[in-house]
Amino acid sequence: MFGIYQQSTLRIEIDATVAQLRQGLTQPDQMRQWLWPQQFSDSFKAPIQVGQSFSSYVGPIRIDHTIDECSDHSIRFLLHRGVDGFHEWYWGDGWVQSRLEGVSTLPLNIAQTTSLLRLRLFLTIKNQGTK
Repeated sequence: MFGIYQQSTLRIEIDATVAQLRQGLTQPDQMRQWLWPQQFSDSFKAPIQVGQSFSSYVGPIRIDHTIDECSDHSIRFLLHRGVDGFHEWYWGDGWVQSRLEGVSTLPLNIAQTTSLLRLRLFLTIKNQGTK
């Protein structure tokens, strides 16, 4: 793989429960909303399960994902093509953490930060609609 080895771990507070975070991070329909403009292949569908593979596209760049682990408090994606590495998500009441490691020409830290902020905004708006 051509690129630079990059690693980053970010954790932020989010006004959301474990259940809301789990849905936002493991439900393909919800992920498609907050990860826009990233596009996903049709094989990314519920119910997600370990071993499931799908692709995402950031413009012309394709990133292949395989779900390596999935629990009530975490999910781990193995990444190939546009990023060679992994992306782990952990969550609890009021917080979410993202750990990303890989080789890529893409600026992974910028994408990771943007994703976390978009997830926070998505859940804030969603929670306002339920109050």
